[in-house]
Amino acid sequence: MGARSIATGTVSFGLVSIPIKVFSATQASAGVSFNLLHKKCGSRLKQHYMCPAENERVEREDMVKGYEFAKDRYVTFTAEELKQLEEKASQTIDIAEFVPQERVDPIYFDKAYYLGPDKGGEKAYRLLGEAMKKSGRCALARWSARGKQYLVMLRPMEDALVMQQLLYADEVRALSEVPLVATDVKEPELRLAMQLIDQIAGEAFRPQAYEDDVRKRVLLAIQRKVDGQEVSMAPADTPQAQVIDLMEALKQSLAQREAAETARAAEPAPSYAATALPDRKPAKKSPRVESRAKASGK
Repeated sequence: MGARSIATGTVSFGLVSIPIKVFSATQASAGVSFNLLHKKCGSRLKQHYMCPAENERVEREDMVKGYEFAKDRYVTFTAEELKQLEEKASQTIDIAEFVPQERVDPIYFDKAYYLGPDKGGEKAYRLLGEAMKKSGRCALARWSARGKQYLVMLRPMEDALVMQQLLYADEVRALSEVPLVATDVKEPELRLAMQLIDQIAGEAFRPQAYEDDVRKRVLLAIQRKVDGQEVSMAPADTPQAQVIDLMEALKQSLAQREAAETARAAEPAPSYAATALPDRKPAKKSPRVESRAKASGK
């Protein structure tokens, strides 16, 4: 099933306009979220706002947004006033300049989107991508959507374009805020560190080689509870003593890597089926679920 576009627009630079479609490049389904329940009866809880001065519940129609400009002093805005301040969605990705792609530090990267050509824009879309590839440059642009103005970067990726939402300069903390202590690096230490890097170096980034072990563990525990099984907790790892000698730590790391490589070479090929998550079976009601079902008359 093909991806569905979340918006349409136009990439504009100079007198060239390219109709495009915007697709989300990431999936929000990766996270595992929990609801807050009443511990006593298991009902889902609702959130309410309380006024601490009058100790009473405040309904949404009685709320107003305010900005604290001094301690406990606010200026308020109505919904209409805030609506007028929002950026008008122009659906145009207006390119301001082209810069070398390696000069944009990834610390500014935020959400990513795929751009695809809309009807009639296929040739210009491909031309822009090929020109950026050949020049080694990416495009910095402004994009207005959802009442805000975003700074974005357009970059080629294979035969497509990626729109990378960027943080503004005032949203990134200065590195000077991090306390750094000047120290010397000795040549023998540097050689050992380089040797350790070479041992575990790869030729390319392979994201499929990495998985969220915590998410897998949580999903497995959820399935076990749905099936009425008890979830046992593994004992906490014993903290290891810190190695103060840097040279000794590097040598131990190299030795461990060499031993791991030797052991891995002697092992048979792994069976991926054995590590897969179990298929979702029809849920067995736990005693708590059964008691709630009886109480509700189901």
